[in-house]
Amino acid sequence: MKPRRDRRNFPVVCVGGSAGGLDAYIRLLRHLPSDMGVAVVIVNHLRTVATQLHTILPHYTAMPVELITEAMCIKPNHVFIIPEQRDLHVLAGEFRLKPISKPRGWPDVITVFLRSLTKHWEGRIIAVIVSGYDGDGAAALCGIKEVGGITIAQKPDTAGQSDMPESAIASGCIDFVLSPEDIALEIVRITHAV
Repeated sequence: MKPRRDRRNFPVVCVGGSAGGLDAYIRLLRHLPSDMGVAVVIVNHLRTVATQLHTILPHYTAMPVELITEAMCIKPNHVFIIPEQRDLHVLAGEFRLKPISKPRGWPDVITVFLRSLTKHWEGRIIAVIVSGYDGDGAAALCGIKEVGGITIAQKPDTAGQSDMPESAIASGCIDFVLSPEDIALEIVRITHAV
């Protein structure tokens, strides 16, 4: 029997975005195989509007798409969606939800989740920053690199809103700058190389 921790050593792909993110999520998921052994976590920063991603995205992937609830187990070959007004953390192979720590101004839920992954996830981390306003996520990218993770930004001219990818690129800690379709291909290549 395998040790319990072996169940948590698969890669997690965090896809962070906001304005214009839906287009990027769809284009990415359409090109990701459903059995590649990674968990995809979409961290879309919303302040007050309820997310509908868990009802929209199942049309574009064969992977189950679930809205994250407290203590939900992280599983490969699933797409997980952050609920609105929550910070997302990971602990002992499960999601943890906390009240949003920055209720005013631009949220930093992507940064919060990526930093939690660097501390509490045993498997590979792939951080993807796609279309959105502001620079959420950029502050955590160097930390992802420090723990051996891979960082990818959406090519700004393929994004509905280029602020977020441009901030990620400006961090100096991005490995690849690609279109959503090419991001999917790179994720496949990375996971097969492991």
